[in-house]
Amino acid sequence: MEQPNVTHDGDAALTPVFWAAVVVTGVATGLFGAGLMALLQYVEKLAFHYHGGSYQAAVAASSNLRREVSMVLAGLVGATGWYVVRRYLKKEKAEIDDALWNGDGELGVRRSLATSIISEIVIGMGASIGREAAPKLMGGASASLLSHWFKLSSAQKRLLVACGGGAGLAAVYNVPLGGAIFTAEVMLGSFALPTVLAALACSFVATMTAWLFLPSTATYVDVPNYHFSGSIMVWSVVAGAVIGFLAVFFVRLLGWVSASRARGGSVFWQMPLAFAAVGVIGFKYPQLFGNGKDMAHDAFVGVGSLGLLFALFALKPLVTTLTVASGASGGVFTPFLSTGAVLGGFLGVAWNHVWPGSPVGAFALIGAAAMIGAAMQAPLAGLVLVVELTHTGFELIIPMMTATVIATLIVRHIDGYSIYSARLPGHGE
Repeated sequence: MEQPNVTHDGDAALTPVFWAAVVVTGVATGLFGAGLMALLQYVEKLAFHYHGGSYQAAVAASSNLRREVSMVLAGLVGATGWYVVRRYLKKEKAEIDDALWNGDGELGVRRSLATSIISEIVIGMGASIGREAAPKLMGGASASLLSHWFKLSSAQKRLLVACGGGAGLAAVYNVPLGGAIFTAEVMLGSFALPTVLAALACSFVATMTAWLFLPSTATYVDVPNYHFSGSIMVWSVVAGAVIGFLAVFFVRLLGWVSASRARGGSVFWQMPLAFAAVGVIGFKYPQLFGNGKDMAHDAFVGVGSLGLLFALFALKPLVTTLTVASGASGGVFTPFLSTGAVLGGFLGVAWNHVWPGSPVGAFALIGAAAMIGAAMQAPLAGLVLVVELTHTGFELIIPMMTATVIATLIVRHIDGYSIYSARLPGHGE
C-alpha cells in the first residue's frame, strides 16, 4: 500500500534524468501525433476530397464505385505493407500493450513507425479501425528508444513507455487529463503518485506540442450541455446492464477474431476481401467508414432515427472486428466509443416512448462512457475521456457514473477481459 505521504519512488526512480526523458518523450510524441494526423488528413483528401468538417459527409458525397475502389485499394495497400513489415521486421516488437504487460516495454522503432503509417493510410481510405493506435504506439516507441539514450533502468523504461503511449492518445484527441488517466488505469494499473506525476507531465507536454499543429478545441464540438433528469437517472440503471452484457459479447468477439486473424500470405486475399465487404455495406451506411467519429458526434447532438441508430450499433462492431480479422493493425477505442454512443441513442429514443422529454444526445453521452469504460475495464478513464472529448457532460456525471459502474462490473464479473487484453496472444482463445 502506498500512502500519499510516501516519499520514495519505488522501482522507477524519478531522477532529473528521468524527468528530462519525460519532457523529450512528450515533445516527440506530440510531433509524431501531429505528423500522423497530417498523413491521415492527406489520404482522406485524396480518397474522398475531404477538406474538413465531416469525413462522413465527404464519404456520403462520393459515388458507390469510388467508395468500393477506395476500400479495395486500402485492403491491397494494407496487406502488402503489413506483410512486408511482419516478415522482414519480425524480430522487432510493435504491440505496446504486450510489451508492457508481458515484457520490459521494449519496442522496435522501425516496425512501429511502418505499422503506424500503414494504419493511418488505410483508415484515411475508409478502414473501420481507430486512428489512436498509431500515435499511442509511436509515443511508446519514442520512449523505448529514449530510455536507451538516457540510460534509464528497466523500471524507468517501462514507466516512460506507458507515459508515451497515453500521451499519444492525449495529443491527437486533445485529452491531456484523459491520456494521463489512461496511462495509469489501463497501461499500468497503478495510481501511485510517481506514476500519476510522470503520466500527467508527459501528456500535457505532448498535448501542448500537438497544439502547434492540431486544433485545441474539443474533438466533438458543439455538443449541448445536457441537464440531469429523473428519467435519465432511471434509464442509466437499465442501460448500464444492457451495455454491460453487450460489451461482454463485443470483447469476446474481438478476442476471437484477434486469435484467428489472417497471418502470413493469407492477408493478400483476406484483407482486400474483408475491406471490399465493408465497402459494400457502406453503400447504405457511409457512417461505417473510418473510425466512427462522425457517427458518435451525430448521436451526441441528437441526430438519428431509431432504425438508423440500431443499424449503426449492430454493424459498427461487426465491420471493425471483420477488419481486425483480416490482419489489419489499428485501434478500437473510437469504434467502441461510437458504438456506445449510437447504442445509447437507440435505447434513449426507445425510452422516450415510455418516459418522454429527455434529449437523445444525453443518452448517447452516457452510452459512450458506459461502453468504453466497460470495454476498457477502466471506468474512470472512460468517464474522463468522454467529458474531455466533448467538453460537456458535467451535469450528467451521476447517471454516467451509474451506467459505467454497472456495465464495468458485469464485464469484470463475466470475463474480466478488455478490448486491449483480449487482443493479446493466447487470450482470444
